[in-house]
Amino acid sequence: MAIGTDIPRVDGIDKLNGSARYVDDLKIDGILHAATIRSTIQRGRIKAIHFDPSIDWSKFTIVDHRDIPNNQIRLIELDQVALASDEIRHKEEPILLIAHPCPREIQRARHAITFDVEPLPAVDDPCQPLTPDHIQHGDDNVFKSIDIHKGNPDTVFASADRIIEGEYKTGGQEHVYLETQGMLAYHEDGKLVVAGTMQCPYYVLDALTHAFDKPRDAFRVVQTPTGGGFGGKEDFPSNMAVHVAALACKSGKPVKLIYDRQEDMAATTKRHPSVVRHRTAVDDDGKLLAMDINVVLDGGAYVTLSPVVLSRGVIHTAGPYHCDNIHIHGEARLTNSPPNGAFRGFGAPQTLFAVERHMDVIATELGLDPAELRRRNMIRDGDATATSQPINDGVDRVALMDNTLDAAQYDTRSTEHATFNKTHPYLRRGIGLATFFHGAGFTGAGEVYLASEAWVEAHPDGQIEVLVANTDMGQGTTTILTQIAADRLDLEPRYVTLATPDTSRVPNSGPTVASRTAMIVGHLIEQACDQIVERTGGIKGRALIEAIEAWHHANPNTRLIGKAKYHKPDVIVWDDEKYIGHAYACYGWATYVADVEVDLRTFSVRVTDFVAAQEIGRVLNPTLARGQIQGGVVQAIGWALTEDIVTRDGAMANGQMTNYIIPTSGDLPPIRVIFEESESPFGPRGAKGIGELPMDGPAPAILNAICKALGTQLYEIPMTPERLMLHMEEHAHGTV
Repeated sequence: MAIGTDIPRVDGIDKLNGSARYVDDLKIDGILHAATIRSTIQRGRIKAIHFDPSIDWSKFTIVDHRDIPNNQIRLIELDQVALASDEIRHKEEPILLIAHPCPREIQRARHAITFDVEPLPAVDDPCQPLTPDHIQHGDDNVFKSIDIHKGNPDTVFASADRIIEGEYKTGGQEHVYLETQGMLAYHEDGKLVVAGTMQCPYYVLDALTHAFDKPRDAFRVVQTPTGGGFGGKEDFPSNMAVHVAALACKSGKPVKLIYDRQEDMAATTKRHPSVVRHRTAVDDDGKLLAMDINVVLDGGAYVTLSPVVLSRGVIHTAGPYHCDNIHIHGEARLTNSPPNGAFRGFGAPQTLFAVERHMDVIATELGLDPAELRRRNMIRDGDATATSQPINDGVDRVALMDNTLDAAQYDTRSTEHATFNKTHPYLRRGIGLATFFHGAGFTGAGEVYLASEAWVEAHPDGQIEVLVANTDMGQGTTTILTQIAADRLDLEPRYVTLATPDTSRVPNSGPTVASRTAMIVGHLIEQACDQIVERTGGIKGRALIEAIEAWHHANPNTRLIGKAKYHKPDVIVWDDEKYIGHAYACYGWATYVADVEVDLRTFSVRVTDFVAAQEIGRVLNPTLARGQIQGGVVQAIGWALTEDIVTRDGAMANGQMTNYIIPTSGDLPPIRVIFEESESPFGPRGAKGIGELPMDGPAPAILNAICKALGTQLYEIPMTPERLMLHMEEHAHGTV
């Protein structure tokens, strides 16, 4: 059987030998190279545009807002302009597009266009007081507001003996995908073809149809091999697609737009910075009696995907713990910075960092071991989440935690570290944990709204082709979906191919986001495969190949396609207004343990060991699953310790790989991955989502370990050496 085995990556050889053609590898005769002319101020009103007369502008294609019929980027809301027409909302906002056959001329010309701009008051901090001049969205600059209510926390707080509070901050994060953003547009067979690096071809298609006021069949969107995404190629490619399409339409020629690393880092979306305030009532035994939590996300200048990031964030805010009385209030607010968007975990890493740090703060206040506090409050079957979703999946979350602690030698190392710290002159060691969860698929009614479809076609030669719009950006989608189809049909994987995500050929199976591809789309593929089997006589295995050939012989010039469309399981009930019910069909559960060593001479932190244990349903491909976990842990280590986005005038000031510090192999500990398996009824062969879970737990586990090592409390990431040194100096002087 294909499921649960380590078949080689289907796309591995082409990427290894260089035959996979990324967007910048594509060559078309007569192509124009494009560039974006951007704002250099944070907020203002455009008064005039000046073109240096030393350049012959007649040889350039120049596009402004008037060349785009509906000058908007279609996403959740229509507030973001494709090109600024009057008001500038952030530094790096696109104002003009230029194209020319020679890349060198493009680079010369992009510095020969200047603007006269009237400055306007800017919002730098989502929590700053606002004057009327600051308001740019609605009445209060709030993009989205969500409240979750459970029980009666006010009554509990009024009589509680112990109330513990804390405020926790997380910074932004750059995606640092290997391949920068890139897009190509050209005319072919009466359509405008847009090809490039993306996660969501149908998002791009919808953005094009809106911007140019044309039907879907006027466009064809094709995903080229994509070198990493992590959410950064979910919404932003729609902007670039509209830009290259406008240039191609005006010039009548093919146009390519490729960002260099510096522009990519400066202009594209980032992880939302957050501020989360916890107020918790507990009894003397550590039982959580009531939780009052306030979440603020920095959305940047436009809405983009902030509502769904906030949604997932607040749903995960209370952690995997049972509490009968909860109030959560969350807001995503405008600032005059480049818009923030989707990033692996989108919202959950921020709020889970806060609750997991807060659990350690509570444990310290009560004199309890952090693991024991979690053991006393962990959700058991029969308990309900913050949204009152009943949990009855059969997973023993306490046993998962205890098994992880055993694997990490938590008790032994805690004792050893305490002894070491008393004797070493400048090194301090600590061990910390985080227990957490992550919902698989779109939130609430999101999957119903998407109404995803998957097709499986059986060709006359017996070859099986899976037709879906889900993309492989390095995470292994091509391999996993191939395995799912092969397993369902009882065929060797070599009989299955995955179609290129091309909107002229594949149905809309939804975006490649939200830990939904394997679970939601994989389950649809199983259903589509079942139709093929049913129509060919109920046969599986090698005999199915002959049955398919016989079917085509009896039905010449007819396609044999199985089709499946998402239908909500009856057990899932969700109230989108009240945020009550089944936020997700199922959750992955995890406990991560980090060992750290802190050098008090340099205030640098080194993670020396890491254990990542998770229950994710059925493991489809062990090697790819392990890679997902290890990659997510590495990304989260960077977010926790080194990846500090420095802003100036609302924009990223350290947008180069020389001073935006990501972990290298020399900075990483052994990452020991443990899987516990169950079978979820919602995914193929019991699989759940996996891709975002490993982003959620490492940062709080690492910070908890640092706090143990130093005997202090830390409330913010990234915990850079500079930030830690300042904290320790303040701590020594009694100011924290």
